Amino acid sequence: MIELKGISKTYGALQVLNNIDLTIDKSEIVSIVGASGAGKTTLLQIMGSLDKPDAGNVVYNGTDILKLSAKELANFRNDNIGFIFQFHHLLPEFTALENVCIPAYIQRTSKQDAEKRAAELLGFLGLSDRAQHKPAELSGGEQQRVAVARALMNKPLAVLADEPSGNLDTENAQELHQLFFDLRDEFGQTFIIVTHNDELANQTDRKIVMKDGKLVQ
Repeated sequence: MIELKGISKTYGALQVLNNIDLTIDKSEIVSIVGASGAGKTTLLQIMGSLDKPDAGNVVYNGTDILKLSAKELANFRNDNIGFIFQFHHLLPEFTALENVCIPAYIQRTSKQDAEKRAAELLGFLGLSDRAQHKPAELSGGEQQRVAVARALMNKPLAVLADEPSGNLDTENAQELHQLFFDLRDEFGQTFIIVTHNDELANQTDRKIVMKDGKLVQ
């Protein structure tokens, strides 16, 4: 479903990624691990079209996203890629429901349809009674689950997560990890997760180890 071919990236004299080939299958949960500076986040950002490689191709279901115009790429990203970061990045002035709806509004989905989809996702994530609360009124675990719902809003081909449980305590981290597997089982969702959490990495379908800008396992 996702193919990375010959991905290389340098910053000045530093080679961050070195000729990486990687294929991710639909409904697969893949973890990417390695020491800080190994290139994990850069690889994830390139996979998510947030950065461009110096060489190589990023292909989603036959579409090489590096060949799209800036406008086409922005639309593709909103329609097909969900993001979850270590910090939830929720807009503080909006409710949980409104935050989840934002990708759908960008897609020009009607307010009624967007709110229906958002309410369904929040319900699945156990947050129905928190839908009208603003982020400051939610716990850290609840905020991150709202961010997960937002990532799923447009039924993306893949969700890319960068240290999604890095800011959570052990109990909330374990609940979030289980949620990824529940979402895969319920919706066939694909996840690519950069993590330092060994417990999560060892649960995933495939653990990819990076070292010095290369895949070593």
